[in-house]
Amino acid sequence: MTQDLDDLTTDELRRRAFDKAQSGHDLHFFWDLTKHLRASRALAAEDGSGGGITGSLAELVELARELMGKGLGDDEPLLRARFLDYLRA
Repeated sequence: MTQDLDDLTTDELRRRAFDKAQSGHDLHFFWDLTKHLRASRALAAEDGSGGGITGSLAELVELARELMGKGLGDDEPLLRARFLDYLRA
C-alpha cells in the first residue's frame, strides 16, 4: 500500500487524508495542517492594526485556497509528506 500512496497526486493524497480525518473527527489533523500553511504563518505575523484588516482578509482567502490544495507552491513537498504520514498511520 505504501507504494500505491507514493504514486498518487498531492491533491488525491489531500482528499484521502481529509476524508480520513473527517470520518475520524480528527480536528487535530486539520489544526496541525493549518499551522504549516504559508498563509497561516502570514496571518500570525499580522499586528492586528486596522490597516492590516485588508491584508488579513486576503490571507484568510489564501489559507482557504491552500487547504483546498490550490496554490501550494513551495509548501507542497511538506504537505505531501504530512498527508502521506497521516494516511500511513
